[in-house]
Amino acid sequence: MRRVELKTVKIELPKDCNVILGMAHFIKTVEDLYEALINSAPNIKFGIGFCESSGPCLVRHEGNDDELKNLASKYALDLGCGHCFIVFMKNAYPINVLDKIKQVPEVCGIYAATANPLEVIITETRQGRGILGVIDGMKSKAIETEKDVKERKDFLRKIGYKL
Repeated sequence: MRRVELKTVKIELPKDCNVILGMAHFIKTVEDLYEALINSAPNIKFGIGFCESSGPCLVRHEGNDDELKNLASKYALDLGCGHCFIVFMKNAYPINVLDKIKQVPEVCGIYAATANPLEVIITETRQGRGILGVIDGMKSKAIETEKDVKERKDFLRKIGYKL
């Protein structure tokens, strides 16, 4: 029996950037994700890295911003987990694109969609690597007070997400 070792891959986000990490299952995923993203938000800038887990096992990449495309490719290679994909984006938020991404037929699930510090917990076997989970942001410190509730509600209305 082989011992399993856990590893973490820390995802460093550029300023004003969000990341989405998910799992899919087919080589055309990278092109379908491109279409979903470009059709979701008019000014979005993004890069996609997609791990192919059969055949040549390449990192496939697409995007409309070279810096974000290179970053997504680098982190996809660092992760090297099955058919995972990673999207770095600016000028849009996950809330603007997640529905479209989830509607891509090859997408199996989403691990994280965040602008927070992100660590991906992975393991490796003789066959390959897999994502066990993610650490999205920091540990909670307390339960919100009435003042915090008011601030949250005011903030959401100020930025236009609630009436």
